[in-house]
Amino acid sequence: MASNLAAPVPGAVTDQRLWAQVVRYARCADSGLDPDDWFPVSIEPATARQEAATAIAICTMCLVRAQCLELSLRHWKIGQHGIWGGLVPADRARLRRLLPTGHGWCGRTAGSEGAAAVSRELARAGWTSHER
Repeated sequence: MASNLAAPVPGAVTDQRLWAQVVRYARCADSGLDPDDWFPVSIEPATARQEAATAIAICTMCLVRAQCLELSLRHWKIGQHGIWGGLVPADRARLRRLLPTGHGWCGRTAGSEGAAAVSRELARAGWTSHER
């Protein structure tokens, strides 16, 4: 998928840069969905995915899906609620536990095992390889 985003600039990806990209390009902002559609009620992942299917469908076409997901993981206090990057809260919590600790998140698995676990989790959640 072609992207309208500027090519990445070398250096650390700051929160400010991520927020700017998400604010500018996120499809959720102009989706017309009721805000409640972004917050499934169920804590059971499969049911939550069904409840938020329309919101998740919008995320799958979003240019900043990965940046949105990253922000939700970096800022867990707010990122643990609602749909971010096309994932329900339970999916993001599981992904967060799998992430290597060097990313500033609360991951417990490091190295190639962690990367493989993250890839499996993203694939299970419907992410395609070009989005990672």
